[in-house]
Amino acid sequence: MQNRTALITGATSGIGQATAEKMAQLGTRLILCGRRTERLEEVKQALSQYTTVTTLQFDVRDSKQVADAINSLPDTWKNIDILVNNAGNAHGLSPIQDGDINDWDAMIDGNVKGLLYVSRAVIPYMVQRKTGHIVNLSSVAGKYTYANGAVYCASKKAVEAISEGMRLDLTQHGIKVTNIAPGAVETEFSLVRFKGDAEKAKSPGDYRNDEKNNCPA
Repeated sequence: MQNRTALITGATSGIGQATAEKMAQLGTRLILCGRRTERLEEVKQALSQYTTVTTLQFDVRDSKQVADAINSLPDTWKNIDILVNNAGNAHGLSPIQDGDINDWDAMIDGNVKGLLYVSRAVIPYMVQRKTGHIVNLSSVAGKYTYANGAVYCASKKAVEAISEGMRLDLTQHGIKVTNIAPGAVETEFSLVRFKGDAEKAKSPGDYRNDEKNNCPA
Protein backbone atom coordinates (compact mmCIF):
# COMPACT_ATOMS: atom_id res chain seq x y z
CA MET A 1 0.00 0.00 0.00
CA GLN A 2 3.02 2.32 0.21
CA ASN A 3 3.52 4.87 -2.55
CA ARG A 4 -0.18 4.68 -3.40
CA THR A 5 -2.92 7.27 -3.10
CA ALA A 6 -6.42 6.47 -1.84
CA LEU A 7 -9.53 8.65 -1.88
CA ILE A 8 -12.07 7.72 0.80
CA THR A 9 -15.57 9.20 1.03
CA GLY A 10 -17.35 9.37 4.37
CA ALA A 11 -13.95 9.36 6.04
CA THR A 12 -14.94 11.23 9.20
CA SER A 13 -16.60 8.34 11.05
CA GLY A 14 -17.39 4.64 11.10
CA ILE A 15 -16.08 2.33 8.40
CA GLY A 16 -14.62 5.20 6.39
CA GLN A 17 -12.53 6.48 9.28
CA ALA A 18 -11.42 2.97 10.26
CA THR A 19 -10.38 2.31 6.66
CA ALA A 20 -8.43 5.57 6.59
CA GLU A 21 -6.64 4.67 9.82
CA LYS A 22 -5.58 1.26 8.55
CA MET A 23 -4.43 2.61 5.19
CA ALA A 24 -2.49 5.39 6.90
CA GLN A 25 -0.65 2.87 9.03
CA LEU A 26 0.31 1.03 5.84
CA GLY A 27 1.78 4.21 4.39
CA THR A 28 -0.92 5.04 1.83
CA ARG A 29 -1.31 8.72 0.92
CA LEU A 30 -4.86 9.75 1.78
CA ILE A 31 -7.49 12.06 0.34
CA LEU A 32 -10.13 12.19 3.06
CA CYS A 33 -13.59 13.35 2.00
CA GLY A 34 -16.56 14.36 4.09
CA ARG A 35 -19.08 17.07 4.88
CA ARG A 36 -17.82 18.06 8.33
CA THR A 37 -14.79 20.34 8.06
CA GLU A 38 -13.87 20.11 11.75
CA ARG A 39 -14.03 16.32 11.76
CA LEU A 40 -11.97 16.14 8.57
CA GLU A 41 -9.29 18.25 10.21
CA GLU A 42 -9.32 16.10 13.36
CA VAL A 43 -8.88 12.89 11.39
CA LYS A 44 -6.21 14.49 9.22
CA GLN A 45 -4.23 15.57 12.28
CA ALA A 46 -4.49 12.11 13.82
CA LEU A 47 -3.31 10.31 10.68
CA SER A 48 -0.61 12.72 9.55
CA GLN A 49 1.80 10.99 11.93
CA TYR A 50 1.71 7.99 9.57
CA THR A 51 1.39 9.42 6.07
CA THR A 52 0.65 12.43 3.90
CA VAL A 53 -3.00 13.48 4.16
CA THR A 54 -5.15 16.01 2.36
CA THR A 55 -8.87 16.66 2.70
CA LEU A 56 -11.81 17.58 0.49
CA GLN A 57 -15.01 18.96 2.00
CA PHE A 58 -18.15 18.24 -0.05
CA ASP A 59 -21.51 16.49 0.01
CA VAL A 60 -21.54 13.47 -2.32
CA ARG A 61 -25.20 14.22 -3.12
CA ASP A 62 -24.22 17.42 -4.92
CA SER A 63 -22.68 16.60 -8.30
CA LYS A 64 -21.17 20.07 -8.74
CA GLN A 65 -19.54 20.02 -5.33
CA VAL A 66 -18.09 16.61 -6.10
CA ALA A 67 -16.70 17.60 -9.48
CA ASP A 68 -15.33 20.93 -8.25
CA ALA A 69 -13.63 19.35 -5.23
CA ILE A 70 -11.95 16.52 -7.11
CA ASN A 71 -10.94 18.77 -10.00
CA SER A 72 -9.36 21.13 -7.46
CA LEU A 73 -6.78 18.52 -6.50
CA PRO A 74 -3.22 19.32 -7.59
CA ASP A 75 -2.01 17.11 -10.44
CA THR A 76 0.23 15.20 -8.03
CA TRP A 77 -2.88 14.09 -6.11
CA LYS A 78 -5.05 13.17 -9.10
CA ASN A 79 -3.26 9.87 -9.70
CA ILE A 80 -5.68 8.05 -7.39
CA ASP A 81 -4.85 4.35 -7.09
CA ILE A 82 -7.70 3.36 -4.78
CA LEU A 83 -11.21 4.81 -4.56
CA VAL A 84 -13.24 3.78 -1.52
CA ASN A 85 -16.91 4.68 -2.04
CA ASN A 86 -17.95 4.49 1.60
CA ALA A 87 -20.24 7.50 2.08
CA GLY A 88 -23.87 6.60 2.57
CA ASN A 89 -26.79 6.89 4.93
CA ALA A 90 -30.03 5.40 6.22
CA HIS A 91 -32.97 7.56 7.22
CA GLY A 92 -36.08 6.33 8.94
CA LEU A 93 -37.44 2.85 9.41
CA SER A 94 -41.08 2.54 8.40
CA PRO A 95 -43.35 0.49 6.15
CA ILE A 96 -43.42 1.66 2.55
CA GLN A 97 -46.90 3.23 2.85
CA ASP A 98 -45.69 5.51 5.65
CA GLY A 99 -42.31 6.39 4.20
CA ASP A 100 -41.01 9.94 4.32
CA ILE A 101 -40.15 11.10 0.79
CA ASN A 102 -37.36 13.29 2.16
CA ASP A 103 -35.81 10.20 3.74
CA TRP A 104 -36.10 8.32 0.45
CA ASP A 105 -34.41 11.15 -1.42
CA ALA A 106 -31.58 11.33 1.11
CA MET A 107 -30.85 7.60 0.80
CA ILE A 108 -31.06 7.40 -2.98
CA ASP A 109 -29.11 10.62 -3.46
CA GLY A 110 -26.36 9.59 -1.04
CA ASN A 111 -26.09 5.85 -1.48
CA VAL A 112 -26.60 5.63 -5.24
CA LYS A 113 -26.17 8.97 -6.98
CA GLY A 114 -23.38 10.09 -4.65
CA LEU A 115 -21.38 6.95 -5.38
CA LEU A 116 -21.89 7.55 -9.10
CA TYR A 117 -20.89 11.23 -8.92
CA VAL A 118 -17.61 10.46 -7.13
CA SER A 119 -16.84 7.51 -9.37
CA ARG A 120 -17.50 9.55 -12.51
CA ALA A 121 -15.03 12.18 -11.31
CA VAL A 122 -12.26 9.72 -10.43
CA ILE A 123 -12.53 6.86 -12.94
CA PRO A 124 -11.38 8.78 -16.06
CA TYR A 125 -7.97 9.31 -14.41
CA MET A 126 -7.74 5.58 -13.73
CA VAL A 127 -8.75 4.73 -17.30
CA GLN A 128 -6.11 7.10 -18.63
CA ARG A 129 -3.44 5.37 -16.54
CA LYS A 130 -4.81 1.85 -17.13
CA THR A 131 -4.75 1.03 -13.44
CA GLY A 132 -6.80 1.44 -10.28
CA HIS A 133 -8.92 -0.29 -7.67
CA ILE A 134 -12.47 0.77 -6.75
CA VAL A 135 -13.99 -0.46 -3.49
CA ASN A 136 -17.74 0.05 -3.12
CA LEU A 137 -19.50 -0.39 0.23
CA SER A 138 -22.91 -1.94 -0.21
CA SER A 139 -24.48 -3.89 2.68
CA VAL A 140 -26.02 -7.20 3.64
CA ALA A 141 -29.19 -5.15 3.14
CA GLY A 142 -28.35 -5.25 -0.56
CA LYS A 143 -28.64 -9.02 -0.44
CA TYR A 144 -31.52 -9.56 2.01
CA THR A 145 -34.44 -7.15 2.19
CA TYR A 146 -35.88 -6.56 5.65
CA ALA A 147 -39.25 -5.21 6.76
CA ASN A 148 -39.56 -1.42 6.92
CA GLY A 149 -36.33 -0.93 5.01
CA ALA A 150 -37.45 -1.20 1.38
CA VAL A 151 -35.83 1.97 0.05
CA TYR A 152 -32.58 1.60 1.97
CA CYS A 153 -32.30 -2.03 0.84
CA ALA A 154 -33.09 -0.99 -2.73
CA SER A 155 -30.32 1.62 -2.63
CA LYS A 156 -27.82 -0.98 -1.51
CA LYS A 157 -29.00 -3.48 -4.12
CA ALA A 158 -28.26 -0.69 -6.61
CA VAL A 159 -24.69 -0.48 -5.30
CA GLU A 160 -24.33 -4.22 -5.88
CA ALA A 161 -25.55 -3.82 -9.48
CA ILE A 162 -23.33 -0.81 -10.09
CA SER A 163 -20.32 -2.74 -8.81
CA GLU A 164 -21.08 -5.58 -11.23
CA GLY A 165 -21.48 -3.12 -14.09
CA MET A 166 -18.27 -1.31 -13.21
CA ARG A 167 -16.41 -4.60 -13.28
CA LEU A 168 -17.75 -5.40 -16.74
CA ASP A 169 -16.89 -1.94 -18.08
CA LEU A 170 -13.51 -1.41 -16.44
CA THR A 171 -11.72 -4.77 -16.53
CA GLN A 172 -10.45 -3.99 -20.03
CA HIS A 173 -8.75 -0.89 -18.59
CA GLY A 174 -6.90 -2.80 -15.88
CA ILE A 175 -9.16 -1.47 -13.12
CA LYS A 176 -10.28 -3.80 -10.34
CA VAL A 177 -13.67 -3.45 -8.64
CA THR A 178 -14.47 -4.87 -5.20
CA ASN A 179 -17.89 -4.80 -3.55
CA ILE A 180 -17.99 -5.18 0.24
CA ALA A 181 -21.30 -5.90 2.01
CA PRO A 182 -20.87 -5.21 5.75
CA GLY A 183 -23.30 -6.30 8.39
CA ALA A 184 -23.92 -4.42 11.64
CA VAL A 185 -20.92 -2.58 13.03
CA GLU A 186 -20.42 -0.01 15.78
CA THR A 187 -20.82 3.32 13.98
CA GLU A 188 -23.08 6.40 13.94
CA PHE A 189 -25.28 4.61 11.39
CA SER A 190 -28.33 3.97 13.58
CA LEU A 191 -28.07 7.34 15.32
CA VAL A 192 -28.42 8.97 11.90
CA ARG A 193 -31.23 6.64 10.87
CA PHE A 194 -33.27 7.50 13.97
CA LYS A 195 -32.45 11.22 13.73
CA GLY A 196 -30.45 11.37 16.94
CA ASP A 197 -32.76 9.20 19.08
CA ALA A 198 -30.12 7.32 21.07
CA GLU A 199 -32.63 4.94 22.70
CA LYS A 200 -33.87 3.64 19.36
CA ALA A 201 -30.37 3.55 17.95
CA LYS A 202 -28.97 1.29 20.67
CA SER A 203 -31.68 -1.39 20.37
CA PRO A 204 -30.28 -4.17 18.14
CA GLY A 205 -33.44 -6.22 17.64
CA ASP A 206 -33.91 -8.67 14.77
CA TYR A 207 -32.17 -7.18 11.75
CA ARG A 208 -34.68 -8.45 9.23
CA ASN A 209 -38.03 -8.44 10.94
CA ASP A 210 -38.13 -6.16 13.96
CA GLU A 211 -39.33 -2.62 13.29
CA LYS A 212 -37.33 -1.42 16.29
CA ASN A 213 -34.10 -2.82 14.94
CA ASN A 214 -30.63 -1.38 14.60
CA CYS A 215 -30.43 -2.43 10.97
CA PRO A 216 -27.26 -3.50 9.21
CA ALA A 217 -25.16 -0.97 7.37
